[in-house]
Amino acid sequence: MEQLLKILEDIRPDLDFSQEDKLVDAGILDSFDIITIVGELNDSFGIGINVNDIVPENLNSAENMWQLICRLKQ
Repeated sequence: MEQLLKILEDIRPDLDFSQEDKLVDAGILDSFDIITIVGELNDSFGIGINVNDIVPENLNSAENMWQLICRLKQ
C-alpha cells in the first residue's frame, strides 16, 4: 500500500490519497489523471488493468485501487 500511495502522490502531490474516498465521483481525478494512474499501476505492479476495471468503484480511493491491484495479482 505504501508503494501505491507514493505513486499516487507523485502523480498528484496536491491530494491526500489516504483520506479521499470519492476521487472519481467528486471529479477530483480527471481522465488524464486516471489514464496516468492506470499506466503507472500496470507498470509498477506488473498487472493488466483492462477497460472493464476502469470504473469509479475501483478508483474512488487508494484502498479501492489497492484491492484492485491485489485481485489482479492473484
